[in-house]
Amino acid sequence: MKGMTLDAMAKACHGQLLGANDRRFLNAQGIVIDSRKIQQDYVFVAVRGERTDGHEYISQVFTDGALAVICEHPLNIHKPYILVKSTKQALMDLAAFYLSQLDITAVGITGSVGKTSTKEMIASVLSQKYNVHKTEGNLNNEIGLPLTIFKIQEQHQVAVLEMGISDFGEMHRLASVTRPNIAVITNIGLSHLKDLKSRDGIMKAKTEMFDHLPEGAAVILNGDDDKLSTIGQVNGTAPVFYGIGREKPQTAVYSEKTVYAEDIEPMGLQGTHLAIHCGSDVVKAQIPIPGKHCAYNALAAAAVGKQLGLSNDEIRAGIEQIQTIDGRTNLIQTNSMTIIDDCYNANPISMKASIDVLATACGRTIAVLGDMGDLGEEEHEMHYDVGKHLAQKGIQVLFCAGTLAADIAKAAREHSTECDVHVFADRDEMLAELLPFLKEGDAVLVKASHFMKFSTVVESIITM
Repeated sequence: MKGMTLDAMAKACHGQLLGANDRRFLNAQGIVIDSRKIQQDYVFVAVRGERTDGHEYISQVFTDGALAVICEHPLNIHKPYILVKSTKQALMDLAAFYLSQLDITAVGITGSVGKTSTKEMIASVLSQKYNVHKTEGNLNNEIGLPLTIFKIQEQHQVAVLEMGISDFGEMHRLASVTRPNIAVITNIGLSHLKDLKSRDGIMKAKTEMFDHLPEGAAVILNGDDDKLSTIGQVNGTAPVFYGIGREKPQTAVYSEKTVYAEDIEPMGLQGTHLAIHCGSDVVKAQIPIPGKHCAYNALAAAAVGKQLGLSNDEIRAGIEQIQTIDGRTNLIQTNSMTIIDDCYNANPISMKASIDVLATACGRTIAVLGDMGDLGEEEHEMHYDVGKHLAQKGIQVLFCAGTLAADIAKAAREHSTECDVHVFADRDEMLAELLPFLKEGDAVLVKASHFMKFSTVVESIITM
């Protein structure tokens, strides 16, 4: 790791280096918080978590070859360690310091919906020209972001970094680490309302990122979002807006969308054809993932690609080579049916988008839905609205589980006489009835918030 000597690390995290003796100028080969991932000359940060305390594993990591540890209390050992007030803060400080040592372009991505899928699309496009490092999975919080940054190597040219928040101030802390050269916001939706209260609160929290952009940074925003479209300038520079069609929402204060899609041709579960206009250039591509939301992901990626000098052919190739990841509009073809695995997380906007995808499928359409979390005081109304949308889209069968999902079932029954509705108190009870109900040719959507653990449902259907 470039520039990560024990001496430099101690200064970066405002800690006291003890027991190092002649090792203070040795470079760490890696930084981890999981004792099982220690390798020779790695540094172990002893983070206190909900289930375990990293301080309990200090002796073991030295046995396994650790160069040093970072901890919150003095150690009675003759080994190098850095004493700090907070190991979590030290983790952030070290990530900021390490990133500053690297000659790399940072792309920071946030938004209420689609952060991870947009991150994947942007990385796929940029990898056509650059050596790209990206956030793994959704390691996008104050623990995950530093761990992502520590895996950047000197050969990487671009880092695509996802940043997720649930309260005010978090984006300040994350963006002060990444200081992105390109900032992307996908939308202002309905998530984390328990703490952020309203979409205006969400907008305020997400745009904290703007306070930490370096000089000359580009800002790329969804121009179809009624909140983001009210942003006129960021740090004296006009943002780049993207969206569907050239028309702008009434809320928009900007003159036009720089990147927009026309000639959109849905191909059901096979994806979407579209023409992306980037100024005077036109990129014709086929997105191999279904859903209108994927068009927005492609537009954001095209906008970032143009900022970094990619050709039209490189942008097209990156869009067409995108691959799905588990839990996010991941199409799984079994011997007898199609599964739309979108079970990683859910909010009202993403739930409706997934229902829209299911509605394009052939065969009997079955939605398997669970509770959506962290929606605040209007959670029942938001679940009911999802059920109404499902009924309007003509979904044939609904299986749902959870206290709040009962409102989805209620709305589906009230707004459709055709939808066959099955509602259960919990996931396992639902699963026992669902599996024998399924038959050859079915198209099955599985979606709920992460705490519902609906990945079990997907696994059970695959192996039935």
